[in-house]
Amino acid sequence: MTKRALITGLTGQDGSYLAELLVEKDYEVWGLMRRSSSESTERIDDFIDSVRIVGGDLLDQTSLLDAIEESQPDEVYNLAAQSFVHDSWTEPVYTADVDALGVTRLLEAMRRVKPDARFYQASSSEMFGKVHETPQTEKTPFHPRSPYGVAKIYGYYIAVNYRESYDMHASNGILFNHESPRRGIEFVTRKITDGVARIATGRATELALGNLDSKRDWGFAGDYVEAMWLMLQQDAPDDYVVSTDEAHSVREFCEIAFARVGLDCEEYVVQDPRFMRPAEVDILLGDSSKARRVLGWEPKVSFRELVEMMVDADMERYSTGG
Repeated sequence: MTKRALITGLTGQDGSYLAELLVEKDYEVWGLMRRSSSESTERIDDFIDSVRIVGGDLLDQTSLLDAIEESQPDEVYNLAAQSFVHDSWTEPVYTADVDALGVTRLLEAMRRVKPDARFYQASSSEMFGKVHETPQTEKTPFHPRSPYGVAKIYGYYIAVNYRESYDMHASNGILFNHESPRRGIEFVTRKITDGVARIATGRATELALGNLDSKRDWGFAGDYVEAMWLMLQQDAPDDYVVSTDEAHSVREFCEIAFARVGLDCEEYVVQDPRFMRPAEVDILLGDSSKARRVLGWEPKVSFRELVEMMVDADMERYSTGG
């Protein structure tokens, strides 16, 4: 029997890779989209005919009830969010409404309409914030350093609460930074690779960034959506850190990116105070041993391969007039 999956955040980076994966696995894939959304479907255009779109909004309870009723999913992947950490300081209430209460609305819709469906919540390494230990595991205390991180913690715990209160199959994926050529231009990794391509093609002369010394555990989004799927194939729900278990600085990312096009990053990168966070997160480094042991998951794309893949994609885009 063909499985049905409902994905919120379908047109985002993770949603597009997950939808692609599930289509390949012969799922009937449904994607939740706001009817008023002007967001581009560019990331899913290659397989959009294989996805069914249903209207809905994490801010609107009735629309979520209707979406669950219409799609009758076996699995629900909640990837929709206000996902830009920097913007969560200027839009803290909106961030909380979507990233925290939106999770509750979706879980409540499932509880009322399809309580046997399995649920995946996109949690974040930003919940660790001012880290209490390195590396971070499923047992590491949370100490968020942004409204985004705070909202994500609520989403995490409300998923746990519905699991324990209503015996729902709800799992959290605590994903560390994951990137790809489909990453939004507002994220630092894509800002770097786009900047490199612009400089290499004569469209810019410098790249302004914030803290070059902050370190992150960066992996490939295409690898990470496989972990999401694997979580919902387990007999019992649980929470998992998903990471490469390696930390690299923004500076290292720049060095590899510029070297890919034969340039020295020191000649083009400038630090701009506008891009500094009010409360910085200095290092995030995951320990994904549980996911590797229980799910049989492991990342396939290395840090260098990821950076070079992203630079190549942006170079290709500009070379074809993008």
